[in-house]
Order: sequence, then structure tokens, then C-alpha cells
Amino acid sequence: MKTISLNIQDAVYFAGQEKFDALRPAAAEAISMLDEATGKGSGFLGWVRLPSETPDELIGRIEATAERLRSECEFVVCIGIGGSYLGAKAVISALSDNFSDFHAPEPGKPKVIFAGQNISGEYLADLRGLLKGRRFGIIVISKSGTTTEPAIAFRILKDMLAEQAGADAARRLTVAITDRSKGALRTLATQEGYETYVIPDNVGGRFSVLTPVGLLPIAVAGFDIRKLIGGAADMQRTTAHPSPDNPAGIYARMRNALYASGKKIELLINFNPRLHYFSEWWKQLYGESEGKEGKGIFPASVDFTTDLHSMGQWIQDGERTIFETVISVGKPAVEERIPSDAQNLDGINYLAGRSVDEVNRMAEIGTRLAHIDGGVPVIHIGIHSLDEHTLGQLIYFFERACGISGYILGVNPFDQPGVEAYKKNMFALLGKPGHEKETEAIRERIGAKQ
Repeated sequence: MKTISLNIQDAVYFAGQEKFDALRPAAAEAISMLDEATGKGSGFLGWVRLPSETPDELIGRIEATAERLRSECEFVVCIGIGGSYLGAKAVISALSDNFSDFHAPEPGKPKVIFAGQNISGEYLADLRGLLKGRRFGIIVISKSGTTTEPAIAFRILKDMLAEQAGADAARRLTVAITDRSKGALRTLATQEGYETYVIPDNVGGRFSVLTPVGLLPIAVAGFDIRKLIGGAADMQRTTAHPSPDNPAGIYARMRNALYASGKKIELLINFNPRLHYFSEWWKQLYGESEGKEGKGIFPASVDFTTDLHSMGQWIQDGERTIFETVISVGKPAVEERIPSDAQNLDGINYLAGRSVDEVNRMAEIGTRLAHIDGGVPVIHIGIHSLDEHTLGQLIYFFERACGISGYILGVNPFDQPGVEAYKKNMFALLGKPGHEKETEAIRERIGAKQ
């Protein structure tokens, strides 16, 4: 089994071995709290054993649904926000051709596209223009069915699908992933006869990529969800015990040791463009899990070498409140070599015959060394390749480390009370029924400031 590698030596120097070692008991306790469900948020730990306990029957059913949508659709719109779309988007982008969005759909190979992750009339109008006259299906993901962003998108697109394909076909081409027994989407799915999958009650959205929430869109995109789950199950076994060499525990301890040393911002770094949306998934996972009670490392990300030409100056010489976690991909999917040129006007003939990825590796090593010299601690994570099994490992590694890290920090990693603040104001401003007092108060507040 090829697994991920973790190297913290270029971070320990900055935090201090003593600080790092001092967190070993806290990490061991956190791992036990996850396994025994004795910590804060223990009702949302269904993801901990999910990879090894996912029924084969459920996987087979997801594959069958995906095959049906693949056979009938040119596009499948995945409607959801936050954890309801980021995990699927991360995996699909990591495994896809960099320019897959520009390729026309082929029979049996629909394009998976996303909606309900923003409130933009232009986005929805553009999406309607793309889907006009095309065969498409919908995967709508919402536990309640009333979250504003996906609810708007679904209302618009379900009407469009029924108008284009007819009511019977629209019913067949819509799949709802929602609560087992309650909520607006569950009610609608029952009334309309949509095929449904359940979002487990004990799995929060940002930990849901290995549930039908992520697995169905990933399978529709044509990727092997059995290998994805298998990789996660391997990492589940690797990180299952509170031993000193547990990689998830080591990463969590290192992050918290750096945080205690004044490093308040973590940059997730990749040198492969396919990992851009993986970073977006990671940002939600850590930001929503740890950012509370006035605490938490701020998770950010950059794509190198691209962002070295925009953010590189700040990272090298700016305020020393950051550390980096670099993900390296060992084996590229293809090998592209640099040709020789007789005139050599660009001066790069010294690279002729070398692979582009060799140059990228040297850029990565050189960047890591430069940033260490500039006072930036670096945690290094190496993965063998970008494939389903490896991504499953990486997903579970970060999930497990997130739970451990949150417990070390002393917060509940599995709630998100701050997410509701903007919604309350938005509902009041829009005059949502039941918010009359809040509407009056916020309008007075706005009027006083104008």
C-alpha cells in the first residue's frame, strides 16, 4: 500500500521540539475522544468509521444511479453549498483533465457542473443558457431543503428540466440527497417520486465527501468510488491509534505548536493545478471546524508556481505569522519534455530534454528552501500520485487531523454557530415571514447609519 508521507522537520525548528513534544498527551487524548465519542460534538462522528463501514449495497446502488444519469444526460447539475459540493468538486477536479470544462460532453460521459453555491443571477442565467435544449439531470443536496442558495437554484432548474424533458423524465433525472425523514426537500422528493439518498444524521457537511453527498457526483463524473473509499479505509487504519507515530496526530500537534508560537495563518500549498479545489475543500474543513471562540488558525491557500508571481513577495518577506503545508505529487500522470531551439532566444536550452515536471520539482524544492530561510515553517506532505486511492487517503488524513487539532485547541470541531449570523440578517432584510421583529430592528439600524 502506497501511503502519504509527512515531514515536519522544517517546522519543528520554528515551534521548538519542546512545544511539539508537550502536545503528545493532548493528541493522544483527542484521538481517544474521537474513537470513543467522548468529546464535544460527539453526535457528529459518523465519518470516523465511515470508510470501513460503508455497505457494499450502498456503493452498488450509487454506481447504478450514476450509470443511469451518465447514459441519459449531457450535463448533471450538482446543487449544493459548502460541504454539499466542495468535496465532490475537489475530487472531480483533481482527477480530471485540466481543460475538461472545454471539452464537449460525449455519450455516456456527462459533464458534472455545480449550482447553488452562490447567489448570482448572472451565474444562473448563464447556466440556463448552457442547458437550454440539452439533456441534463439534477443532483440536489440539502439536509433541510431550505438553505437559500441551493433552494433558489433548484427551484429555477427543476422547472426548466420539467419544461424541457417533461414531468416524467424530470422525475427520473432528479436525485435528492437529504435527511432521512424530515425537511422540505424530503417532503418534495416523496411527493414527486425522486430517487433519494440519505445524508447521515451523524456526519456534518464538511465531513460528508465519503457519503452519497460526494460519492454520487464523483461516480457520475466517471471515477472509481470504490478505490476512493478504499484509500480512506487504509488511512482510517493508519490513524486509528493514539501512538506517537500517528501521522494525523503529528500534523495536528505541529499545527498547534506553531499556533502557540505566533503562527496564526496556514497556507496550503500545491504545485499541481488540479489540486486548486482540494485546497478549497480543505479551507472549509479547517476554517469551519476551528474558527470559533476567538481561536483558530486562519486557513488560506495558494497555487504555486502561479502565485509566487503575485503572493510570493509577501510570503517571503511579509509579517512572520504564517506557516506552510506543502502537498507534493510524486508521479505525474503524463510526461511532457522541453524541446531544444536552435536560436535559444529565451535562454532555456539548458533545460532541453528535461521533463516539465522535473523543473516543477526543482521550483518546489527551491521555494521551500527560500521560505524556510525567510522564516516560514514548512510542513511537507508527499503523495504518490493523483488517483482515487491516494485522494481517499488524503481526505481522511485531513479529516482525522482536523478533529484531533480542534480538540487540542479546546473547541468543538463539529459545530458552526457563526455560519448562521449572516443568514439572520439576510432573512430580516428580505422580510422573511417569522422575522418581523428582526426586520424592523435591522432596518432601523441601517437607517441610523445612512
